[in-house]
Amino acid sequence: MRDYKFEEMMRLVEARDFRALKEMLVQLPEADTADFMEELNREKTVVVFRMLPKEQATEVFAFLPVEKQQEIIDSITDAELQTVIEDLFVDDAVDMLEEFPANVVKRVLKNARPSTRKLINLFLQYPENSAGSIMTAEYMALKKHMTVEEAFAYIRRHGVDKETIYTCYVTDGKRTLEGVVTVKDLLMNPYETRLEDIMDPYVIKAVTAEDQEEVAEKFTRYDLLSLPVVDGEDRLVGIVTVDDIVDVMEQEATEDFEKMAAMVPSEKPYLKTSIFMLAKNRIMWLLILMVSSMITGGILAKYENAFAVLPLLVTFIPMLTDTGGNAGSQSSTLVIRGMAVGEIEPSDIFRVLWKELRVGLVVGIILGAVNYVQLVIRFPGNEQICLTVVLSLFATVLLAKTVGSVLPMAARMLRLDPAIMAAPLITTIVDAFSLVIYFQIACKLLKLA
Repeated sequence: MRDYKFEEMMRLVEARDFRALKEMLVQLPEADTADFMEELNREKTVVVFRMLPKEQATEVFAFLPVEKQQEIIDSITDAELQTVIEDLFVDDAVDMLEEFPANVVKRVLKNARPSTRKLINLFLQYPENSAGSIMTAEYMALKKHMTVEEAFAYIRRHGVDKETIYTCYVTDGKRTLEGVVTVKDLLMNPYETRLEDIMDPYVIKAVTAEDQEEVAEKFTRYDLLSLPVVDGEDRLVGIVTVDDIVDVMEQEATEDFEKMAAMVPSEKPYLKTSIFMLAKNRIMWLLILMVSSMITGGILAKYENAFAVLPLLVTFIPMLTDTGGNAGSQSSTLVIRGMAVGEIEPSDIFRVLWKELRVGLVVGIILGAVNYVQLVIRFPGNEQICLTVVLSLFATVLLAKTVGSVLPMAARMLRLDPAIMAAPLITTIVDAFSLVIYFQIACKLLKLA
């Protein structure tokens, strides 16, 4: 349905039938309008933006990518720019300015009101990826001496420009956070009830310098729609809303996926990232893994006499290393994910290790039994070699499960991102140790020098 509308709107743009186009745009969700504008060239983007109603234009602007936002800013007048900046929520304005070049930032701040400029500069000073950097200042603050009726009247007067009015925060004259009350609480109580009698004084909150990942964990743990952010003196300075935290979760998950694939995280979408930037993000880890893989070659060189005497040993190396790498990757992925969602803490390391050892025992026995049967059938008369492979496989699986579960937790203890201890690195480590185990067992059982 949306594709059909987009085709129709494109036809209207080409025909310059802007009246009919406007009628369609005002009925379209802001996010879809932004998607449509992404397909337009610079000139048509500005034309479509200018025909939108004022309130819708600002909402659409917030959904546009940075490149389109800059195109619009470069093409509109200072008066139009001032309207956009003043209507944007502060967190959206800050996110936009962090991506703009200095000359564009200078023009934007020049056209903002002094109070807005001061607030934006304050937000820009918070550490990157902190609670302060993703919060918004448009929150609803009430006083505990208010009655329910007075609270509703205040919300009606001041709520139109707030990010959310469902959750209201109770503060004193110095903005110290004293409690929280929801619109549901207000609706369910008589008009004459005072807020101090119905507010919850135990407020889940974040501090401005707190990492955004920890903030996301609080949203998940407590099923929040918004979270107040306070400074070092417990004064309310902003709130983080669920729409912002969804973006944070997506960003953190993307970073983890990229790190787990041995890449430096990229801040831009894949199709908008240059070839050289993609190569730069990948080459460092590839170099590290390539150099570390030379250890495997060194181990093979050390035992070359063994498989020179019995070349059949070489046949089973890929199976051992692949199985070990896959087993380690399974454990590391589950542990990394468990830590990301707060299910596993570094203090659980021995519980996790004991569980993965038992999993390794079960998996190793099953894989070993299946492998022994197929090896005996394929290589009759070589039972000792078959036993060597099976024992090596069993030991490799146990080792891989141990390494895969412990390394991510060790990384967290060292204040590193556990995602770096993912499949590529663990596979390299397990490959080296599995070869040593394999040839040591082979030398003992098969009496090889």
